[in-house]
Amino acid sequence: MYDVTTVGEILIDLTQSGISDTGIPIYTANPGGAPANVAVAASRLGAKAAFIGKIGDDAYGRLLIDTLKKNKVGTEGVIVDKSANTTLAIVSVNESGERSFAFYRKNCADTLLSENEITDEQLRNTRVLHFGSISLTDEPSKTATISSVRRAKDLGATITYDPNYRESLWSGADEAVKGMKEPLGLVDILKISDEELPMLSGADDPDEGAKVLYATYGIKLILVTLGARGAYYRFKDCCGIVDGVKVKVADTNGAGDTFFGAFLSRMAAENKFETSKLTEEDIRRMLKFANRAAALTTSRSGAIPAMPALDELSAE
Repeated sequence: MYDVTTVGEILIDLTQSGISDTGIPIYTANPGGAPANVAVAASRLGAKAAFIGKIGDDAYGRLLIDTLKKNKVGTEGVIVDKSANTTLAIVSVNESGERSFAFYRKNCADTLLSENEITDEQLRNTRVLHFGSISLTDEPSKTATISSVRRAKDLGATITYDPNYRESLWSGADEAVKGMKEPLGLVDILKISDEELPMLSGADDPDEGAKVLYATYGIKLILVTLGARGAYYRFKDCCGIVDGVKVKVADTNGAGDTFFGAFLSRMAAENKFETSKLTEEDIRRMLKFANRAAALTTSRSGAIPAMPALDELSAE
């Protein structure tokens, strides 16, 4: 039985890592893809994690599955598509560490994951099923993702969701909002950034936005990441902010995934997978740990390569 299984995209982040002597940007191939990142982060921090998705039969695909295995992430659900390339995301980073994205993804492997390639046995064998919104941009991966969420929920898993908006992957903002909202009624725990919150709730303020999402969809626990300011939570009638950790930022790529992987790892460590088992004190303690993990990730370059191990966070 896995503590956490994530489903969706796994890809290569070609991340800007410097400038050559002639002024040309230098890019490094880093393993990435938000659901895969969450699985690795959770695994490095002590949870038993697995990933479901599709890679190409190429050097990048082999790098990705090797990365999952090296990080002790279960790969029984990873499918190799011999007719498609592994997806590439070009991640450029500005002077403050903020990212911009361009995707080479048309007919690439992660979008071709189909419903019948995800078995009920995989979904029965996990306490938590986590997904994001990138796999909702194309078919058949959209149908595969939502089907796996419905089936896992019926089989007793806690459902967690992190909507990430990447403008170039949608035909327009209206389509993006509609697509990202579609699975919200199935979600037990929503992790959302302050960038996506206004798109899905219509409110910039975390408290107001979370109230709207709770009232509309009945989501039991809503976590809003606030960058350096930390994280807001709404749980039942409780709400608050857990302050972030100050660090010198090198690269924000993967910070949100580390944050949520860390949060899920604490749920696993305390055997509190159902929201009914959580208290506000639990949530604040877990968020403090998650903020520390995310801050450490931003102090280093890349997504998966920058994620901390448990021993790096063991001391307060």
